[in-house]
Amino acid sequence: MSHQNLGSLPVYQKALDLCTLSRELASFVTYNKNMLTLYQSQSLRDHIADSLLTDAVLIPQQIARAETSDSISDRMKSATFIGIMIRNISAYINGLEQDGVREKEYLHLLRREIRIFRRSFKKWRRSIAHYNKHSETWNFREYLG
Repeated sequence: MSHQNLGSLPVYQKALDLCTLSRELASFVTYNKNMLTLYQSQSLRDHIADSLLTDAVLIPQQIARAETSDSISDRMKSATFIGIMIRNISAYINGLEQDGVREKEYLHLLRREIRIFRRSFKKWRRSIAHYNKHSETWNFREYLG
């Protein structure tokens, strides 16, 4: 799939939505309003927000990487990596809640966005796994002659 087609891929659109909402939440809950220097902050909340942003940005990048790769192994690695980042983002939301973020509705919105993304992600991941299974079978049969 080419980069022009990524925009039409539902999982990629959902990843961008997740990224946007993560950026808005991070901007809202941080003490340091300069998003590029959050990692330098002494605040736990700023560090959590920085990690949230980092993982949210990496998800669409990993989808693009998988979609443009000819390597099945790379595609599966990207899918695994995305799964880890989704779990991380959920943990970051819990961390923000424990750090005392009062605006619970924003945390609930991001949790909802994660659920929506996860449904789309599972379908996409199955399509990669399905493709993977057929390719391995074909290669094995080809090898047997």
